Amino acid sequence: MNTQLSSEHLQLLEAAKAAAQATYSPYSHFPVGAALLTADGQIVKGCNVENISYGLTNCAERSALFSAISQGGQPRSFKAMAVFAPKVELISPCGACRQVLLELMAADALILCQGSDPAATRVWTLEQLLPGAFNAF
Repeated sequence: MNTQLSSEHLQLLEAAKAAAQATYSPYSHFPVGAALLTADGQIVKGCNVENISYGLTNCAERSALFSAISQGGQPRSFKAMAVFAPKVELISPCGACRQVLLELMAADALILCQGSDPAATRVWTLEQLLPGAFNAF
C-alpha cells in the first residue's frame, strides 16, 4: 500500500468499501464500490448494478460519476476516485470506465484502487490508466 495516502484518500477508500455493500450483482457475484471526491470535498458513492443482459450493467465508477453529475457536479472538476472490490487482490477500472474517467475527472485526478489485499493498493493517474487516450480536451 502507498503509505503516502492522505487522510482524505483513506476516507475515500472507506466510502468505496461501504458502497460495495450496496451492489446489485446477482449474476457475477462480484461486488464493486466506488467513491468520488468532488471539488468541494463531498463524497459521492456508486456501486455496480447488473442486469441479466450484461451490456446493460453499469460499473461502480460510472455510477458514482453519473450520480455526481446528476446532482450538479461539474465535469472535469472531480479530484479523486477510490474503487474497491473485496473478491480480488486488486481491482482496476475496465476500459469503458477508463474512457469515462478521462472525460469527467479533473486532468490531475488520482484513481485509488484496492481489493482484498490492502498491501496491493494502487494509485494511478489518468495518463497511467489510459495512455495515448482519445481526448477532445
